[in-house]
Amino acid sequence: MPMIIEGLITTRSPSGTINLAPMGPVTDPDLTHLVLRPFKSSMTYQNLKRHPEGVFHITDNVLLIAHGAIGEFQTLPDCIAAELIQGVQLADCCQSFEFKITSFEDEEERTTLHADVLRRRNVRPFLGFNRAKHAVIEAAIIATRLHLLPAEEILREFDRLEIIVDKTAGDQEFEAFELLADYVKTRLKR
Repeated sequence: MPMIIEGLITTRSPSGTINLAPMGPVTDPDLTHLVLRPFKSSMTYQNLKRHPEGVFHITDNVLLIAHGAIGEFQTLPDCIAAELIQGVQLADCCQSFEFKITSFEDEEERTTLHADVLRRRNVRPFLGFNRAKHAVIEAAIIATRLHLLPAEEILREFDRLEIIVDKTAGDQEFEAFELLADYVKTRLKR
């Protein structure tokens, strides 16, 4: 049965610039095939269209996911060269999956890209998510959909998620949620 796993993806532009973005591909239980659904307007899509390789990362660092969701990295986190593709892997992740796109279904604004996993690497143990980490991931997803959802619904959901963060977060989760909440409030005022 297919499932969606939230994580981060690194892609490379033709000039070699690395883009890091959150992505929730649909995958098989063995993680041998990924179905990515980026919007055509995203840098991830543009990079993959020109250079159809990347690395998908599973991480428990929700601060990285939050920064990736709103595209506010001052500098990229530490990376190392991928082994089978021209790209990079995050040095601090739980698992990485080097992949190559095998087909593009890009007639619609939201595309469907099929990829085969070429290499899987276990970097460090995945410690799991507490409720605050789940709340940050949901907030990050919402922050990427400001153009799709009504402002009232977004603010209501952030209020609900803030209660969970306040009850169960550590420093990383507080920082990540605050980053996302500030971003959303600023964008919705425009």
